[in-house]
Amino acid sequence: MNIQFTLKKNICLLVACIAFVWTSCRLEKISPVAESAKDITGTWKVISATRNGTNLIPVFDFSQFNIKFDASAGTYSLVNPVPFIIAADGKFALDDPNFPFKITFTATGSSSVTTVFNYPIVSGARQITLTFSPGCAQNSYVYTLIKK
Repeated sequence: MNIQFTLKKNICLLVACIAFVWTSCRLEKISPVAESAKDITGTWKVISATRNGTNLIPVFDFSQFNIKFDASAGTYSLVNPVPFIIAADGKFALDDPNFPFKITFTATGSSSVTTVFNYPIVSGARQITLTFSPGCAQNSYVYTLIKK
């Protein structure tokens, strides 16, 4: 009787273990969340500008400069131009609308210029960071813009 009880107990444990393993190994399908296209439409102003790591804000007045993007038309316009990657209005394009790493500016009547594009959220506000070297490769500029 004792052997029969032990055998029944072992069978019950075996069935319970098999049921546990069988139910715990289910694969759940998780749908990936689609990333939305980055919309830079609007007027942006410079909040930070550096050249080779040196702050340019105390040296140069960027307060009147704006760049206005119209994503639906793929155009940009400059207000009160300053030393920038481009000097005239024109068209722009992101290398990937969902995960952009580069932006290409094509000023009207000029050839296109591509630069590094960063689009972080800092302190709850979206920013655009552009890193470029206009002309001299030894000078690296970093402009950080925020929507006006």
